[in-house]
Amino acid sequence: MKNGEETLPAVWVSAIPLAVLASLLFLVIRCFGGGAIDGGSQIALLSASSVAVMLAMGIYGCRWSRLEEAIVDNIHSSASAILILLLIGAIAGTWMVSGVVPTMICYGLEILHPSFFLVASCVVCAGVSLMTGSSWTTIATIGVALMGIGRAMGFAEGWVAGAIVSGAYFGDKVSLLSDTTVLASSTVGVPVFDHIRYMLRTTVPSFVVALAVFTVAGLTLPHGDAAQADLYAAALRSTFRVTPWLLAVPLVTGVLIARKWPAIVTLFVAAVLASVAMVAAQPALVARVAGAAELDLLSGFKGVLMSCYGPTAIPSGDAQIDGLIATRGMAGMLNTVWLIVCAMCFGGVMTGSGMLRALTEVFLRFVRRTFPVVASTVGAGIFFNLCTADQYISIILSGRLFRDLYADRGLEARLLSRSVEDSATVCSVLIPWNSCGMTQATVLGVSTFVYMPYCIFNLVSPLMSLAVAATGWGIRRRKVES
Repeated sequence: MKNGEETLPAVWVSAIPLAVLASLLFLVIRCFGGGAIDGGSQIALLSASSVAVMLAMGIYGCRWSRLEEAIVDNIHSSASAILILLLIGAIAGTWMVSGVVPTMICYGLEILHPSFFLVASCVVCAGVSLMTGSSWTTIATIGVALMGIGRAMGFAEGWVAGAIVSGAYFGDKVSLLSDTTVLASSTVGVPVFDHIRYMLRTTVPSFVVALAVFTVAGLTLPHGDAAQADLYAAALRSTFRVTPWLLAVPLVTGVLIARKWPAIVTLFVAAVLASVAMVAAQPALVARVAGAAELDLLSGFKGVLMSCYGPTAIPSGDAQIDGLIATRGMAGMLNTVWLIVCAMCFGGVMTGSGMLRALTEVFLRFVRRTFPVVASTVGAGIFFNLCTADQYISIILSGRLFRDLYADRGLEARLLSRSVEDSATVCSVLIPWNSCGMTQATVLGVSTFVYMPYCIFNLVSPLMSLAVAATGWGIRRRKVES
């Protein structure tokens, strides 16, 4: 490699680290299943990175200092995303223990009616996922409860699981608290607020289609009553103090988002407000988290900090409720942070060695217009989900691979981040061997192949992304400097 830039590695050489990564991740998923993110995927990324380093230095004479600089630059670019993820963990704990999320769930469950169970389930999961920023948490908690209710009402389990997954992934995509949303925007270099606003043009129409389908299905499919939903809401009310005053916390957070406050500041304020609400509305629970008999200044301080940084488990006497209110705090985000750092190492080596650029050149030869560019991005997101079996890695690889291509074609970076989310994020749960598909199938007790046809939002999103690209709606080109 001359001066690190003039000569790009051969395409077949550049593809070797990707093939190694795909093979290692396949084995990791086979061995660890849903626990692949606990360390196996990270080791696979570092191993693939070492292969890329050996190829770059051994065949093309690339200097280590260049690769190291690229790795450091990559990790530096993800620093704000890592801080946001930690704040998300703090919010997950404080919003739960304070009763904010349980209050929202209770009010959401009150609207459930057998004829509208599917669409209501979709909306409730969307709301919970929007406020928590986690589709996995939503599905593993309220989704499990709704799954039981749906079965009791006589709905086919594929329909129920499809409604739950559709709602959870919609809320995850448009939530400021979502790790995938933050990851997609930061990987491409788009402010998270701009990314979310631009993504609404494909996400909202896709969700409307999903709601329409679930509404028709709910009115036509056989069903029973909503007694189980009432029991679930009653169990939540017996554990938490549910009051509309707690809705002030998400309301203020929404106002800050609307006023375009920086994401880190907004999340910090949201965590502080929830901490205050926690002590005011749930003093007994705060004391229980702190391991004290009653709340005082010291136990209150300890309980708030534990809710922010560590796991909390408040026994309620109901297994489903226990699963719902259990949180992991900042500590629960460390595996994701670890994964991001390792993925940034891989991306840095691939970028610094010129391998990503070499792969991108293949697309540059054949992709000229906007629609083929977006279609290639969507296809790549789905392909990476198939071969790497992890949505985080798919997001990072898709974003890094196409970033230069979009710049060369004069397309906005936010179009890339949206296309990545419309494919790599939402389609991950549809693939049985993907960590998302495997986890949700296990949690809900429904095979991926069974619920896949009913995940309307997840199926429509990539198609909607292609449709919008074909019409050119909201897509602007900038002049490319020669």
